[in-house]
Amino acid sequence: MNNGKKLNIALAGQGNAGKSSVFNFLTGLHQHIGNWAGKTIEKREGTLFYKGYTIDVLDLPGIYSLTTFSVEEQIAHEHIIRQKPDYVINVVDSTNLERNLIFTLQLLELECPIILALNRFDLAAKKGMSVSTKKLQKILGVPVVATIASRGSGLTSVIDRIIEHREKYTYYKPPSYGKEIESAISELNELLNNTGLPYPVRWLSIKLIEKDPEISKIIAEKRPEAVEKAVALGKKLEEIHGHDSSIIISDERSHLAAQITRDIVRLDPLRKISLKEKLEALTTHKFSGYLIMILILGGMFLTVFKLGNWLSGILDTLFGSLHLWWNDSVGTGAAAALGWSAVESVLALMQIAFPYILPFYILLYILEDWGYIARISFLMDKFMHKMGIHGKGCISFIIGFGCNVPGCLSCRIMESRRERFITAVLVTLVPCSAVSVIIFGLVGKYVGLWWAFGLYAFALIIIFIAGKLSSKLLLGEPVELIMPMPDYKTPSPKTIMVQTWDALREFIYIAAPIVIISGVVIQAINLAGWMPAISSILSPVTVTWLGLPSITGILLIFGILRKELILVMLAAYLGTTEFATVLSPQQMITLAVVSMFYVPCVATISVLWKEYGWKKALAVCLLEILFAIVLAGIAKRLLDLVF
Repeated sequence: MNNGKKLNIALAGQGNAGKSSVFNFLTGLHQHIGNWAGKTIEKREGTLFYKGYTIDVLDLPGIYSLTTFSVEEQIAHEHIIRQKPDYVINVVDSTNLERNLIFTLQLLELECPIILALNRFDLAAKKGMSVSTKKLQKILGVPVVATIASRGSGLTSVIDRIIEHREKYTYYKPPSYGKEIESAISELNELLNNTGLPYPVRWLSIKLIEKDPEISKIIAEKRPEAVEKAVALGKKLEEIHGHDSSIIISDERSHLAAQITRDIVRLDPLRKISLKEKLEALTTHKFSGYLIMILILGGMFLTVFKLGNWLSGILDTLFGSLHLWWNDSVGTGAAAALGWSAVESVLALMQIAFPYILPFYILLYILEDWGYIARISFLMDKFMHKMGIHGKGCISFIIGFGCNVPGCLSCRIMESRRERFITAVLVTLVPCSAVSVIIFGLVGKYVGLWWAFGLYAFALIIIFIAGKLSSKLLLGEPVELIMPMPDYKTPSPKTIMVQTWDALREFIYIAAPIVIISGVVIQAINLAGWMPAISSILSPVTVTWLGLPSITGILLIFGILRKELILVMLAAYLGTTEFATVLSPQQMITLAVVSMFYVPCVATISVLWKEYGWKKALAVCLLEILFAIVLAGIAKRLLDLVF
């Protein structure tokens, strides 16, 4: 422990327990964001000055267990063990005590100094739950403070308790499990003494019984006989309980957490079921839940289409006469043509992209802030298992509809590297907002709304098939779904506005320069007379196989930068956004199909490269290019039979 006026504190807790609110309250403006060394996981640190103490606060990743299966879990337990913070503030959601206490028991196994911040105490009271902090403190042997982090209530008391206990702290007794398990732990403890490893001996014994692959590998180098003994003891436990030893340990924690919850919680028998609880039952029901999900998501995309068309029409009217004004005012020379290509690229971006992207982000963040996204994941869990992943992957898919980049990054929530990679590959096939611009702005607007919906349905079918194939090729089994189910709440207009603006600002900063430069480059190629030569090289694919205009080849190349560039630059090159005058319905649908599935944008490729290595990123790109070309060519021939 530190003897000076300095403290190091780590915040640990499960997702959606209010840990971020605690961190923001304690550190205020004195915080900075970075990445963990050698990792792509965000690292948040801050400083608190209180009662003469300088308190460094580290926000550990929100996780559901302290295994070594995910990067976040490895980071959390390695930091606690190796850096030995003066205190770990375990932020616990009072409304989901049993699930949160399982994580608390794992922290106690690490034998680190802990204080419990029993958060959302007010919400627990509203649900008719009376939680005894004194009983919980006596059972666990750690300080417990009731908090309401959203209002800052109780958080000062947490720091006061830490300062009060820092000098007289002694390690609390780790949780005790069943007789057979304790006997096995005791036998392993004898073999694991004096290993020179920084881990608590009892924790190592538990991890060996759990068959933790990373810990087993470390121990095998130091004490191979301990690993052999753990295997034998694990088999003995499995014979007694009839389950895998890892499940036996998990069950013991769950049983103990359930027992503690029963001892400290009293429910009001006269409390009436709230409207939110009734809504919860409806939206997670095996029949009404799916019906509501279809209605909500269908309504969302219908709104985006209708509102996008309306906004696009207004902008078409506003900007329709600008080209004539430019020719009259600036001229028609080469310099004027290059200048107009830059202006036209911006106008096309505003007419085609913004009308569809803006309402999509607003509706997406409304659903997220309301708490409905987690329900979609719950409903889709069984279906997602058929694709080799679990329901949390649905969150990455939904984020991917906005942008594939954060969609791929969000795959870190998946527990195993296998599931993270499969989910990331599938996310690259999700029609992002840029592709939605093509689907709605081209197919939906000129061919028909049902054709646009059909393309989304087709994309989901392709994603399902790709998931099935990936799960067969990559060995391993999907883990079970463990994720928070946040309470429904009234969406905050301010939060939605901030999130929408952040997404739009990123879009503007990234897309606008690329659009302008690409538009000027294409116009320069056209003025230089190189367009026919380049187009002829690509024409066997674009014209002969896909049946598209020859210019499409160049557009697809630039579309790697951002997918909506395909439509924006097509409008700029053709000099019109009335695509029905220059493209047939089958050409529009074929262009949409190839745009949906061919190589991800550069930003997404860079994320795949960083997360999974260049070989896997390159393989994904090449396979998707080949797949998209073959699929779009087949689609073109089928469409010729329809139109």
